Amino acid sequence: MLVRIAGLGPGDPRLLTIGTLDALRAIGKAVVLLAPPDLTSYLERNGVAIVRGMVEDPALLVRGSGDEIARFAQRLDDASLRDGALGLGVLGNPLSDFPGLPALLRTLESRKVATEILPGVPRATLSAAITMPLVPLPPQSSHYSWDDLVEIMARLRLGCPWDREQTHRTLVPYLIEETFEVVEAIELSHLEGLCEELGDLLLQVLFHAQIATEVGKFSIADVVDALSNKMVRRHPHVFGDAVIEDVDAQWRNWERLKALEKTGRRRKSRLDGIPKHLGALQRGQRMQEKAARVGFDWPNVGGVLDKLSEELRELAEARRNPQDDPRVREELGDVFFTLVNLSRALGIDAETALREANEKFYRRFAFMEERAGADGKNLSDLSLDELEELWELAKA
Repeated sequence: MLVRIAGLGPGDPRLLTIGTLDALRAIGKAVVLLAPPDLTSYLERNGVAIVRGMVEDPALLVRGSGDEIARFAQRLDDASLRDGALGLGVLGNPLSDFPGLPALLRTLESRKVATEILPGVPRATLSAAITMPLVPLPPQSSHYSWDDLVEIMARLRLGCPWDREQTHRTLVPYLIEETFEVVEAIELSHLEGLCEELGDLLLQVLFHAQIATEVGKFSIADVVDALSNKMVRRHPHVFGDAVIEDVDAQWRNWERLKALEKTGRRRKSRLDGIPKHLGALQRGQRMQEKAARVGFDWPNVGGVLDKLSEELRELAEARRNPQDDPRVREELGDVFFTLVNLSRALGIDAETALREANEKFYRRFAFMEERAGADGKNLSDLSLDELEELWELAKA
């Protein structure tokens, strides 16, 4: 039995070496660890059959988990490959990007399994490309790395009085503000501004991590590690052997995997986990989306429109009794909730649609003010007919 451990390069099929491709093709079948779908498809198109199901958690095998290595070795016996050969494709160069390689080699040697190692383009090549800034900095500026940024944040906490007195709670308004500034840059298609705003948002993440580091709770490295583990765990179709047919199947699998996690097991409802402080339209839409994933949904847009008509009739009925303000508010809320359902049924984000409507009203109203001011008048000086005329001009 032979296991040929081959480097797949940084993940781009164009960076797969001819030697690796020929070596895997000569065997004809291979297990690939953490390879992106494009690379896996490329191997299959070039005569390498991908063996799935032999590794439960590729990330753990790469890291050198004893249990995962033992399972892989056992499955080599069970897969009737004792007299054959199998390729094992690893991202990057096995000699530099496969921490679990020594443990794997020892285990295979103990089972009398021969091994060969073929180097590949190191993943550091990709890392260098990622860290190379694309945006030219002004004169007298310096290029900084991720490590530099983490150190800058730590030094700010030590040396700046304002930064030093901040807490998780006092930073909340800034976190919210920076998030909305990112959204605004995206909606205005202001990509240069987006670069800056994303930096401001990243600063908030680093700020919170640094505060937590100082009290021994967690560091930015823990944040990165937790996020990376979560993404790998929730995308077995990208980092493992699972096959996902479409986006709907991906959502179902995502919810199933979330429910198995520690936070998911604590939740009593599928709707738990949606922040209560989220905007009302956004929260309503997220709740409806989660309900729809278990089949609680209108079959088509027509059903939502019928429900909207029903809610408008109930609102009109409630308004007949001017003393019943709570019921009027409740029925109006039902109208809003149904409108959110309509937005979702049409594939439109309700919050975005309302923000765009707000901006449209702002532009038109500002035009009316400017036009009235040019005639030496205030809007409050105009009749309703004159205001309507200005409004039509603004729309035009």
